[in-house]
Amino acid sequence: MNLLTLLIFIPVLFALVIVLLPSSQRGSFKYITLLATLLQLGISIYIYLNFKTGTASAGVNHENQFQFVQKLPWIGLNLGSMGKLQIDYFVGIDGISVTLLVMSALVMVVATLASWEIKSNLKGFFLLFLLLDMAVMGVFCALDFFLFYLFYELMLLPLYFLIGMWGGVRREYAAIKFFLYTLFGSVFMLLVMVGLYLSVNDPATGSHTFNIIQMMNPANYTPGSVFSAAAHQTILEMPARTVGFVVLFIAFAIKVPVVPLHTWLPDAHVEAPTPVSIILAGVLLKIGGYGIIRICLGIFPEIASSGAFWLGLIGVISILYGACNALAQRDLKRMIAYSSVSHMGFVLLGIASQTAEGVSGAVMQMVSHGFLSSMLFFLVGVVYNRVHDRDIYHFRGLGTQMPQYTAFVMVAFFASVGLPGFSAFVAEAFTLAGTFKSPTVNGLLPYWMAVCGSVGILLGAAYFLWTLQRMFFGKVSLKGGEVWKIALTDVSTREKLALIPLALAALALGLMPSLVFGKINDSVLALIQFLQAK
Repeated sequence: MNLLTLLIFIPVLFALVIVLLPSSQRGSFKYITLLATLLQLGISIYIYLNFKTGTASAGVNHENQFQFVQKLPWIGLNLGSMGKLQIDYFVGIDGISVTLLVMSALVMVVATLASWEIKSNLKGFFLLFLLLDMAVMGVFCALDFFLFYLFYELMLLPLYFLIGMWGGVRREYAAIKFFLYTLFGSVFMLLVMVGLYLSVNDPATGSHTFNIIQMMNPANYTPGSVFSAAAHQTILEMPARTVGFVVLFIAFAIKVPVVPLHTWLPDAHVEAPTPVSIILAGVLLKIGGYGIIRICLGIFPEIASSGAFWLGLIGVISILYGACNALAQRDLKRMIAYSSVSHMGFVLLGIASQTAEGVSGAVMQMVSHGFLSSMLFFLVGVVYNRVHDRDIYHFRGLGTQMPQYTAFVMVAFFASVGLPGFSAFVAEAFTLAGTFKSPTVNGLLPYWMAVCGSVGILLGAAYFLWTLQRMFFGKVSLKGGEVWKIALTDVSTREKLALIPLALAALALGLMPSLVFGKINDSVLALIQFLQAK
């Protein structure tokens, strides 16, 4: 059994166990799910430790350089004189995807520990949870566009029900809004995917292919096909390749999310239960960034270069707009949701720079934000589960009331601000360095974008420090009075088991960024060389 296949489908095996168990055993469902996610984490760490580095293992646009590859015929259809339809089960990873796999595996363990709060319909919740887990892992491993799309769409259904059935008061509205936004991008992605399939031939078989690596090679495009760079085909009187890039970018930008496609995120986060919020922020947003790197830059590199200024501008707007909105929030969960919009803007800014520093910073930001956002949303859930309130103005003096909880909050806040010694500092420093270097190296981004990114960091410090001062310092003053004082107990052992690994991961990546950079460096350099060649 291929390790990636095992990693992807472990949740399905444990979901079958839950299906077969009677409802009288509902208390065991969370432990079965926890065992599944722990096994995934163990396999992902093994893959990480055995991942080879070096230019011969860089991946990106060389199929033989991907690692842990499994390629099997999956769907075959003889079309007569038109050839053969062949879709492969094709999985493999390079340096960019291996770090995101480990991050996602740890986030899923934390989300499982957060799911202890779920009390109703446990079988349905954990079945959907495990289905979502499988889809997430599959997205980061898939190298066939059809398979990638299948996993990408498969995430939509469990998330819709997890928000709509176990969410807050406005859960139906939030779930439908999330569903429609994501489906809007995905439907048009399907059209581009089919167009690419009909444009690309596999040199080994001569048939059309969904192979993402083959789509990255201009020599594999049929002359005169829709997305052939040399054919100058148009769609709606615009260059076809430009239309394809824009459509795919919008689909992934909704997931990131970037302004103005972000409005589903605050509603989904506020209404979603804590474990779903953790997955949304920790993993789902990173799939958007990963898709832009793997699909948009990989298949349409010349369009990515010519439109780099606009990508950088959207990133800067997201950084500043998200930070300003976070400053205006009273709901703690909504504030963190808008901070995610701001922090993910750095990912797009780093990608747009198309420098080794910028892209490395973008990948580090995705990994760092995965850990920190999961920690932040878990911490919000701790308070909400005790008093069912998240209004910042309803709390004061929690440092006295909950000292251990306050220590975790301070770690999460200062790490998110970009304090040296934590992962976000390294990620944002490299992103800004790449942005500042871009004008002199490739002339894609102006200097002022790096300045605006720095202002976003300053605004981040403002809303995090203001929240810390307002909620945790001073004399204890709680809206619920003595009832809240009794309810607001400090973090439990289970909560510490979830928070400590996230805090240690953020600290470890800040002190030893080579844990990420050492794995992604060859792949990033190969990507930059590939982009420059186009």
